[in-house]
Amino acid sequence: MRTQVAIIGGGPSGLMLSQLLHLKGIDTIVLERQSREYVLSRIRAGVLEHGFAKLMREAQCGERMDREGEIHDGFYISDNGNMRRVDLHKHSGGSSVVVYGQTELTRDLYEARDRMNGVVIHNAEDVQPHDLKSDQPYVTYRQGDEVVRIDCDYVIGADGFHGVSRKSIPRDVLKEYEKVYPFGWLGVLSRTKPVSPELIYAKHERGFALCSLRSQVLSRYYIQVPLTDTVEDWSDDKFWEELKRRLPVDVAERLVTGPSIEKSIAPLRSFVAEPMRYGNLFLAGDAAHIVPPTGARGLNSAASDIYYLYHALVAHYKEGDDTGLDNYSAKALARVWKAQRFSWWMTTMLHTFPDSLPYDQKLSQTELEYLFSSERAQGSLAENYVGLPF
Repeated sequence: MRTQVAIIGGGPSGLMLSQLLHLKGIDTIVLERQSREYVLSRIRAGVLEHGFAKLMREAQCGERMDREGEIHDGFYISDNGNMRRVDLHKHSGGSSVVVYGQTELTRDLYEARDRMNGVVIHNAEDVQPHDLKSDQPYVTYRQGDEVVRIDCDYVIGADGFHGVSRKSIPRDVLKEYEKVYPFGWLGVLSRTKPVSPELIYAKHERGFALCSLRSQVLSRYYIQVPLTDTVEDWSDDKFWEELKRRLPVDVAERLVTGPSIEKSIAPLRSFVAEPMRYGNLFLAGDAAHIVPPTGARGLNSAASDIYYLYHALVAHYKEGDDTGLDNYSAKALARVWKAQRFSWWMTTMLHTFPDSLPYDQKLSQTELEYLFSSERAQGSLAENYVGLPF
């Protein structure tokens, strides 16, 4: 089997790159270890920066997003019951974000690949890239008892933090930076009316909370919990009670509760791997970097990787220009580290850290007070939240 670009990972990053390249006449094959049903069962973030939304439209996948997505011009930050609004539209020069669930976005990308007869191979086991430093790399995978080989020009590793792609880079070449936070987010998805038309980030002495939404009838809520907690420790009633404690009284009073559709605990981690290119292997998304979800940068950072790779590969195949490929790692990492900084800042400002010094607690509180005392500080937050330029 032969293709121009072999993509490992059938999540939104891999599917979007495949779709964009297809529209430019560049052949791809996507390999995904899980079934499509499994991929579409994963509940993930849903705040899309304006650049991501534009990329979806360019991929001819934005029709439902534009029809059903929620345009948000701002969000709220609650500080122990005192709620204030960040006006994204005002402080970013007219930009906004789109709230649209990652599951739905991934579904749109799958449907686009189907319409164009794109090759997406599911249940591909033991995927392994080979000869990455040569001009003739290839990828093997197993289906049942058969081992299949795909020859290609380039391999894209979009297979997540635990995938094989990053592990294919020699340890003496790869440098990893990591920070693990001492808490996680317990998330609940419920078929209930959202408590607010815009997101509410809540800082509270009992811990952080977030009120988010997927649609006008589907809500997503989170609370900060210790890493030692399990989902079994939290009944629905216990979750709703704790969430209400961390919200302003008037918000808690109008909160509509209901049975959880999905409930999970996600640990918070910051992670970056350098470089993002090794020979003819290019890393993208969670395979190369992870951020805490506080700043809504995870999926959006992956989209910027895809933007750079897409344009670099088109320049290579259409113009014989390899500048974009040669500069990919440095360019992508420059934006990745800015997303890391912003996510770290939002996380440290809004969460309660166990065993933190009183000095650190005062600094965190002062950071929040400064934010709302300064138009320029709010401008910096808005600029990062709606998305830095590609």
